[in-house]
Amino acid sequence: MASHSLMLVRRLSTSQTAQAMVKTPIQVFGLEGRYASALYSAASKNKALDAVEKDLIGVQNLLKTDIPFREFVLNPIVQKDAKKVAVEAVAAKTKTSPSTTNLLILLAENGRLNKLDGVANAYRTLMAAHRGEVVCEVTTAKALDAAQVKELETTLKAFLKKGQVLKYSTRVDASILGGMVVTVGDKYVDMSTATKIKKYTEAIAATI
Repeated sequence: MASHSLMLVRRLSTSQTAQAMVKTPIQVFGLEGRYASALYSAASKNKALDAVEKDLIGVQNLLKTDIPFREFVLNPIVQKDAKKVAVEAVAAKTKTSPSTTNLLILLAENGRLNKLDGVANAYRTLMAAHRGEVVCEVTTAKALDAAQVKELETTLKAFLKKGQVLKYSTRVDASILGGMVVTVGDKYVDMSTATKIKKYTEAIAATI
């Protein structure tokens, strides 16, 4: 895993001496997390952390608003070389930083452009932690009222360390039935009713 990450850093960095990984402020997981961590390391070496974040936000917006472009880069039938040419053109037009350009090319070459949005989100999570922000998402079955939001915010702030800033959002997902699912940085706590029911059902099935 470590050697793979170092290879990604060398591919993403414009420096010929890029060898060691720069430690990320928190861990991000999965394939997207590996690309994001390598990108963070490369951008750090190139002193382009903020520039890369701005680039990725722009690319994410492009994927949302430019339907033909999104369908092209996500189409599994389109050849990797064609996708590489397309992302190179986008990078040149939008004047992305070298680290961002290298990421787009690397994802195209590896057939991983479908992971771009996830990589961007993981990188933005790293940058939030880099700034001392604690990103939190709370999912509930029903929208919280003003009093519940205030109580939740007070509870979450109590877990912050000195110098940290809470940035949280809430969303509604009726499928969890009740309770809540909380994601704080790289930690995930599932307190939903749906998950509890699943566990109870599995426990009962195991005794039959």
